[in-house]
Order: sequence, then structure tokens, then C-alpha cells
Amino acid sequence: VQLQASGGGLVQAGGSLRLSCSASGFTLDYYAIGWFRQAPGKEREGVSCISVSGASTYYLDSVKGRFRISRDDRENTAYLQMNSLKPEDTAVYYCAAISKDVYYSGTYHCSRDGEYNYWGQGTQVTVSS
Repeated sequence: VQLQASGGGLVQAGGSLRLSCSASGFTLDYYAIGWFRQAPGKEREGVSCISVSGASTYYLDSVKGRFRISRDDRENTAYLQMNSLKPEDTAVYYCAAISKDVYYSGTYHCSRDGEYNYWGQGTQVTVSS
């Protein structure tokens, strides 16, 4: 049972990358998916999450309008399309799966990272200026 994050790399500012999160040994159909990132010397933060049904999404304010999360349950894979990348997006990106949706005051959110059931190994994203 594992998640595999891939698609990271080195890109110039303004460029794009698409991260993939593939599950093996279990089906993502019953899980919400989160993308988190951790830059050197900083705490891990939730970047974007998508609900079990795919109907609800969450984005960190700093990535709104630039990143787009999606899921393809037929492929057992989730994606994070990252456009207009900035140097401050440089980090190791992780995907995670959790068997519930979280809403605060009716708004969908990522769960606390300690609650996720499965984590991928991380993929490095480096954005040069």
C-alpha cells in the first residue's frame, strides 16, 4: 500500500509542472487527497486538497489562480497542475490520502497533516528566478 508522487523538477519562474500522485495497493475512490509542501527551514503546509467526491477543493491563498488540483479515480491518480511558478514555490511536494472530508464553517479544507492515512515520498520542485 503506497502513494507515489512524481513530476517534480527544475523550472524557470513562470513555467509549469504537473505533479502526479498514484496509489497502489488501495483505491483512491474513498479518499480525499492533499498536496503539501515543505521548503528548507519551514514547516510543512497544505497547498491544495480535493474531497472524496472531487466536488470540493481547497487552495492555499498564495497558489490560488495558479495551481489546480484534480483526480482521476479510473487511473487511481490525483494531479496538481502548477502554472506561473514562482521561486517561493520551491519545496518538496508530498501527496497524502485521508478517508474523510473536512469542512470548517461549511468551507472545505485540508485536514491536519497528522490525520492523513497515507503519504507519498515527496518530489522536489525547484523554481529558478
